[in-house]
Amino acid sequence: MKAAAIPTDSTVPNETSRRRVLSDFVELIKARLTLLVLLTTAVGYYLAVSGPFRAAGLFHSIFGTALAAAGAAALNQWWERRFDALMHRTKTRPIPAGRMLPRDAIILGTLLSLAGIVYLTLMCNVLSAVLAAATIVIYIFAYTPLKRVSTFNTLVGAIPGALPPMIGWAAARGQLDPGAWSLFAILFFWQLPHFFAIAWMYREDYARAGFQMISKGDDSGARSASQSVLFCILLLIISGVPAFLHVVNSIYLGVELILNGAFIFVAMRFLRTQQAADARKLFLTSIIYLPLLLAALVLCKI
Repeated sequence: MKAAAIPTDSTVPNETSRRRVLSDFVELIKARLTLLVLLTTAVGYYLAVSGPFRAAGLFHSIFGTALAAAGAAALNQWWERRFDALMHRTKTRPIPAGRMLPRDAIILGTLLSLAGIVYLTLMCNVLSAVLAAATIVIYIFAYTPLKRVSTFNTLVGAIPGALPPMIGWAAARGQLDPGAWSLFAILFFWQLPHFFAIAWMYREDYARAGFQMISKGDDSGARSASQSVLFCILLLIISGVPAFLHVVNSIYLGVELILNGAFIFVAMRFLRTQQAADARKLFLTSIIYLPLLLAALVLCKI
């Protein structure tokens, strides 16, 4: 009988190293954020499809968007590597921690971004590729540098965050109808209370890196909370638009009213108490809210 191989001293370090490289790659492309991007892309594609559903088309739109989103995330971390090193919540990222060379990150980010654009062009259509390219350009060359210049950065940053469902819609139809713009608006307004809560929770970290967030100087939380309430109310109005455009049925209106009512309630609680615990509850509520609203859109499609 052949004796079982006994791991050498070098085997375990090599396996650990491979796991570390994979973990760093996952962190570099901001995998959780990228998964959210893919979810919204898939919903946009599904809602836009008329007639027989094409699974291959859905796959192509998601895969191409995944490449572009991963590339944009890598380029963002390359750009902000020196500032990430100053913040407690980001200093362990691969580049500032010294586990990845900046050169490798920019090469990987560029290749992934270009691959995503080319893939969407060849497998979907030019419009979806143009939207993906716009997402990358706005995210890297507008939002990222603006973070150190003006609090307006959050509004600008919400634009690339709201484009993925339009990429999916364009991949399915080859054009942008009012329904696509309604999905863009929902994602745009959802991001604002979501990011206001994050910015206030980590306001000291952002200040340490010199980022000009709405939470700067807002020690009480009044400004961040009041803005969150405002955009939650606007989201309530905007979220109903797909029903009036006959993208979804009237049942959706009841669901979105309940979800938005809960979102507004949590935002108002943050405004009333101005406590870190309630800012965190607003952040967590925003994370729960979006998948539920997207599920309602899918289930109520006409």
